Amino acid sequence: MALNVETFKIRTLTAAVFVVIMLSGLLINQWTFLILFSIIHYGCWVEYQKLITLIDADYKNISPFHKYGVRVLGFGFMFWVTNDAFKIGEVSLYEIGWWLLLVLSIALPIMEIMVSNSFNFKNLGYSFLGLVYISISLGLLINIRCGFNNSSTFFGEEFLLIAGEIVCILIIASLWINDTMAYMVGSLIGKTPFSSISPKKTWEGTLGGALLAIAVITLTYYFINKEYISALFISSITVVFGTTGDLLESKLKRLAGVKDSGHIMPGHGGFLDRFDSLLFATPFVWVYVKLFV
Repeated sequence: MALNVETFKIRTLTAAVFVVIMLSGLLINQWTFLILFSIIHYGCWVEYQKLITLIDADYKNISPFHKYGVRVLGFGFMFWVTNDAFKIGEVSLYEIGWWLLLVLSIALPIMEIMVSNSFNFKNLGYSFLGLVYISISLGLLINIRCGFNNSSTFFGEEFLLIAGEIVCILIIASLWINDTMAYMVGSLIGKTPFSSISPKKTWEGTLGGALLAIAVITLTYYFINKEYISALFISSITVVFGTTGDLLESKLKRLAGVKDSGHIMPGHGGFLDRFDSLLFATPFVWVYVKLFV
């Protein structure tokens, strides 16, 4: 497919603004990181529930307590995995998250019975999948950000205080490079369709984007720190499962009959369109880091 110059300009300008916002949230401090991904969490939930309603109209009948309570339950998980890294006075977000999880895990099923007079397992199942897809994934990203501040082995002594930050940056940078390079390579030389779920994807673009992202991340990190194994594995896991996440979200949109999950970013769509790869890749990177780093 030919490169659409006008579309590329819009995507590039939007991406530049997006990068500034993302880098500010990622790098200023841990609170800006939490605020950034709390906004992303809420936006993804709004779009996810909209898509599920389009896929199954019965989900529209959930009570307001169910609709908003499951989002708050997701925030509870995100706060719970902060490992005491965030405190407001003498109260830690970990404690707040624990109580939100406990109370809402009990209250949501009870309210479902009281409102509908029976368990609606299907609607509860949709909401549970949302928790796994969105809340657990972003919670694990925050856990990575908080969980490696005392590490002295992952990236060497010089990264003693910011190892968690670096892992998050590697994940997000891998996705950005992969997405950009896949679009450019696919636009210039892409001919072979990659999947019927996402007709615009090509094998040339997908493989080109993945290989370039892995190479750039690994080589850049090697020049900075003379170590490449961790960057190689993290970038590889990220682009493989990130691509899978993109296809998963495309399948949801196809079932819902929409082109984009939202319209917050011209040329890029909504929150889920922008963060679908991150949502799916993060848990796998988290497992790798926990087991092998």
